[in-house]
Amino acid sequence: MNINPVLVLAPIFLTTELLSLALCLVLASLRSSGLPGVRHWLLANVAVVVYLPLLGLRGIIPDVISIVLANGVVALSAACYYAGCAHFLGQPSRWKYLLGGAVLQVLAVAYWRYGVDSLPLRVMAISAYGAAVCTATAWLMLRHYTGRRNSVHYRLLTGLSCLFAVAQITRSLYFGMLHPAPTNIMLASGWNVLLLCLGAAIMPALSMAAVLMLHEALQTEAEEAANRDFMTGALSRKHLFATGQQFILQAAATRRPLTLLLIDLDHFKAINDTYGHAAGDEVLRAFADMVGEHLRGRDALGRLGGEEFAVLLPDAGVAAAQLVAERLRLRAQQHRVVSSFGECRYSISIGVAGWQGGENFDQLCQRADQALYQAKNGGRNRVHTSQLAPELQAQSA
Repeated sequence: MNINPVLVLAPIFLTTELLSLALCLVLASLRSSGLPGVRHWLLANVAVVVYLPLLGLRGIIPDVISIVLANGVVALSAACYYAGCAHFLGQPSRWKYLLGGAVLQVLAVAYWRYGVDSLPLRVMAISAYGAAVCTATAWLMLRHYTGRRNSVHYRLLTGLSCLFAVAQITRSLYFGMLHPAPTNIMLASGWNVLLLCLGAAIMPALSMAAVLMLHEALQTEAEEAANRDFMTGALSRKHLFATGQQFILQAAATRRPLTLLLIDLDHFKAINDTYGHAAGDEVLRAFADMVGEHLRGRDALGRLGGEEFAVLLPDAGVAAAQLVAERLRLRAQQHRVVSSFGECRYSISIGVAGWQGGENFDQLCQRADQALYQAKNGGRNRVHTSQLAPELQAQSA
């Protein structure tokens, strides 16, 4: 089927140019977010904005610009996109290989234009580099993506990378099988127009997927900030209570134990009065870090307010939790916080309460709080375990 490629491709290339410009603006606005990869993805789209006019001026401006330079720019765009994905995932960008491949592509294009003029071989060189970068991007995402593995954005970017790798290989094979060999990239055939359209869509489509991943990362950061105490990094009071209720539901469903520790830093007001509030804040941060080092992966540390913290220990009975509490108490007693204000020591009191069937999280907290009161009333720097409330004893009898 012969069609006029200019009539089809002109509006598509114009749309691609406008989309790339819009994506440049979006990515430029995200530079202040501090997220990795944004700068490289921005450069990838700037390269597309430069490339498309050069392609459109083929036959009007010298071939060294419209063919050699233009394809060098599009290779740089692909390299920047891969580097952006690598930075986003915290992986090395491998510029040595990316730029080495781009230089080889430019040299091959120049040779097969000015040494041996062959459009099919130029297309093969360009497509080989594009397919390699798309394949590498898909493999990078599959191996190292650490966000939500069921994220549609992750699947979209990986799938598009695979699709465009196949499209580049198909284009290379298509031009290699044409006889006689064509001399004009705007070949009047349906397959050529389709493959050119796919080529034009590569960077805008991949960049949209990247923007969606950036949006997801920003959303995750916002959720994390809302769920964390800004000073200590422990769970916020609200999120701790939500987590506690979730753990109770899991314990009820699995018949596994759950234990809560309520922890209070002894005489914390004296620390503030003696060393200053900045010193008190440093002690809170150091304490939270110390506790975090002694917890398992599923355990949850939260800050209830002031100098009071809570630790949720799923799958841990009261006896095991008492050992954890005593270990934390001894570690806190030996803990020295050294900073610009000098050296500060502190101790902690801990109330322990094991969840009993029928309790909600508020009731569990009340029993742990009563145990904490007993620990403080008994002289502080000690662990006290809650006894089962009478009404719960009746339920469990």
